[in-house]
Amino acid sequence: MTITKKLDGTNLTVSLEGRLDTTTAPELEEELKTALDDVTELTVDMAKLDYISSAGLRVMLSTQKRMNRQGSMVVTNVSDVLMEIFEVTGFDSILTIK
Repeated sequence: MTITKKLDGTNLTVSLEGRLDTTTAPELEEELKTALDDVTELTVDMAKLDYISSAGLRVMLSTQKRMNRQGSMVVTNVSDVLMEIFEVTGFDSILTIK
Protein backbone atom coordinates (compact mmCIF):
# COMPACT_ATOMS: atom_id res chain seq x y z
CA MET A 1 0.00 0.00 0.00
CA THR A 2 1.14 3.52 -0.74
CA ILE A 3 0.33 6.29 1.72
CA THR A 4 0.61 9.89 0.55
CA LYS A 5 0.19 12.75 3.01
CA LYS A 6 -0.39 16.41 2.21
CA LEU A 7 -0.48 18.88 5.10
CA ASP A 8 -1.97 22.35 4.62
CA GLY A 9 -1.89 24.14 7.96
CA THR A 10 -4.09 22.05 10.25
CA ASN A 11 -5.72 20.19 7.33
CA LEU A 12 -4.24 16.82 6.41
CA THR A 13 -5.14 14.75 3.36
CA VAL A 14 -4.07 11.11 3.40
CA SER A 15 -4.37 9.30 0.06
CA LEU A 16 -4.33 5.50 0.12
CA GLU A 17 -3.41 3.29 -2.82
CA GLY A 18 -3.57 -0.50 -2.95
CA ARG A 19 -4.91 -2.75 -0.19
CA LEU A 20 -5.56 -1.80 3.43
CA ASP A 21 -5.36 -5.21 5.10
CA THR A 22 -3.71 -7.12 7.95
CA THR A 23 -0.27 -6.53 6.45
CA THR A 24 -0.60 -2.80 5.71
CA ALA A 25 -2.95 -1.60 8.48
CA PRO A 26 -0.14 -1.34 11.09
CA GLU A 27 1.83 0.83 8.66
CA LEU A 28 -1.09 3.25 8.28
CA GLU A 29 -1.68 3.25 12.03
CA GLU A 30 1.97 4.19 12.66
CA GLU A 31 1.88 6.92 10.00
CA LEU A 32 -1.23 8.48 11.53
CA LYS A 33 0.00 8.38 15.14
CA THR A 34 2.33 11.32 14.66
CA ALA A 35 0.79 12.81 11.53
CA LEU A 36 -2.44 13.73 13.34
CA ASP A 37 -0.75 15.88 15.98
CA ASP A 38 -2.17 19.42 15.59
CA VAL A 39 -4.51 18.33 12.75
CA THR A 40 -8.12 19.54 13.04
CA GLU A 41 -9.41 18.38 9.63
CA LEU A 42 -8.48 14.99 8.19
CA THR A 43 -9.46 13.81 4.72
CA VAL A 44 -8.86 10.17 3.79
CA ASP A 45 -8.88 9.83 0.01
CA MET A 46 -9.69 6.26 -1.07
CA ALA A 47 -9.77 6.87 -4.83
CA LYS A 48 -6.97 4.32 -5.43
CA LEU A 49 -7.77 1.94 -2.57
CA ASP A 50 -8.76 -1.49 -3.89
CA TYR A 51 -9.65 -3.32 -0.69
CA ILE A 52 -10.14 -2.84 3.05
CA SER A 53 -10.12 -5.67 5.60
CA SER A 54 -11.29 -5.78 9.19
CA ALA A 55 -7.79 -4.67 10.25
CA GLY A 56 -8.16 -1.63 7.99
CA LEU A 57 -11.60 -0.92 9.39
CA ARG A 58 -10.15 -1.01 12.91
CA VAL A 59 -7.59 1.67 11.94
CA MET A 60 -10.35 3.78 10.39
CA LEU A 61 -12.44 3.46 13.56
CA SER A 62 -9.61 4.43 15.90
CA THR A 63 -8.70 7.35 13.62
CA GLN A 64 -12.34 8.51 13.57
CA LYS A 65 -12.47 8.37 17.38
CA ARG A 66 -9.30 10.43 17.65
CA MET A 67 -10.52 13.00 15.14
CA ASN A 68 -13.85 13.28 16.97
CA ARG A 69 -11.84 14.63 19.91
CA GLN A 70 -9.64 17.03 17.98
CA GLY A 71 -11.63 18.02 14.88
CA SER A 72 -13.28 16.21 11.98
CA MET A 73 -12.61 13.41 9.50
CA VAL A 74 -14.05 12.87 6.03
CA VAL A 75 -13.57 9.84 3.77
CA THR A 76 -13.70 10.66 0.05
CA ASN A 77 -13.71 8.89 -3.32
CA VAL A 78 -15.04 5.58 -1.98
CA SER A 79 -15.58 2.97 -4.69
CA ASP A 80 -18.75 0.89 -4.89
CA VAL A 81 -16.85 -2.15 -3.60
CA LEU A 82 -15.56 -0.30 -0.53
CA MET A 83 -18.94 1.34 0.05
CA GLU A 84 -20.55 -2.09 0.16
CA ILE A 85 -18.05 -3.13 2.86
CA PHE A 86 -18.81 0.05 4.83
CA GLU A 87 -22.56 -0.58 4.53
CA VAL A 88 -22.42 -4.27 5.53
CA THR A 89 -20.26 -3.47 8.57
CA GLY A 90 -22.22 -0.38 9.59
CA PHE A 91 -19.22 1.89 9.05
CA ASP A 92 -21.30 4.03 6.70
CA SER A 93 -23.03 5.38 9.81
CA ILE A 94 -19.78 5.85 11.75
CA LEU A 95 -17.69 7.57 9.06
CA THR A 96 -18.49 10.75 7.17
CA ILE A 97 -18.29 9.59 3.54
CA LYS A 98 -18.42 12.08 0.69
